[in-house]
Amino acid sequence: MTQSGGVVKPKTKRSKRFLQTREPKLTENSKNVMIMKGGNTSETVTHALKDVYALKKPNAVLYKKKNIMRPFEDSTSLEFFSKKSDCSLFLFGSHNKKRPNNLIFGRMFDFHVLDMFELGIEKFTSLKEVKNSKCAEGTKPMLVFAGELFETDKEYVRLRSVLTDFFRGPSVSAVRLAGLDHVLHFTALDGKIYLRSYRVLLKKSGCRTPRIELEEMGPSLDLVVRRTHLASDDLYRTALRQPKGVKPKKKNVSHDTFGTRYGRLHMQKQDLSKLQTRKMKGLRKRKGDVAMETGETISPKKSKAQE
Repeated sequence: MTQSGGVVKPKTKRSKRFLQTREPKLTENSKNVMIMKGGNTSETVTHALKDVYALKKPNAVLYKKKNIMRPFEDSTSLEFFSKKSDCSLFLFGSHNKKRPNNLIFGRMFDFHVLDMFELGIEKFTSLKEVKNSKCAEGTKPMLVFAGELFETDKEYVRLRSVLTDFFRGPSVSAVRLAGLDHVLHFTALDGKIYLRSYRVLLKKSGCRTPRIELEEMGPSLDLVVRRTHLASDDLYRTALRQPKGVKPKKKNVSHDTFGTRYGRLHMQKQDLSKLQTRKMKGLRKRKGDVAMETGETISPKKSKAQE
């Protein structure tokens, strides 16, 4: 690929297809996650990154080498790797004396940092420590958020949006009942976030609807909110803007106060005289009626005596 005047021109068909995948689309692709670790990490952070990667596969990229960077001070290196791996979400793990067992959840907009949340790990239980059966790889989880802070506090509302983008998985048109076998539960209480992962078990109930039980499968995280970086309101509205072709235009559609939808149809004026009705002897037209419609006069028939 060659670059002239800020425009990248592909030389081969392979590079052309690669650039087409990076072009803006009306329907976005599944969001990929970039998982990285800093220059100094602890065993807890390393296992936590691996467990999150196991939950996000195959829509995740795990960097095994250490990367010395500080996202809150300088995010240029993070944005470079995001553009290189085509990932709009990232998870960065680090460990130091001031901020031990540190995780940074964030997302990008146009390969620039939009939101970041720094969470500290207070308690961690890995996937291997829980001796229960696990869900299949690539399972789309069901997300549950509990706590008033997710509804009232501005930072927690934005954190809920980031976690939803991070764990929601690919968009699908239909889901079968047997495929709903993974639940991620987030609880916000007293400045902490409790993350629990469960496997859904469908038991026999004696009727058509099965009995549902939850079995913890890991990982389990107790997180505390440390630092946040929120995008401005203008930039956040720009990131939420959708192209015109996504939603079809609906004309002459209105709603009342109860939410009932009304539609208005415009039709041409119909000629009911040409309407074909059921063919019956009683509805058959006589010759005199046909003559009056056409404007002709028909002389009465003469009898044989008059002739």
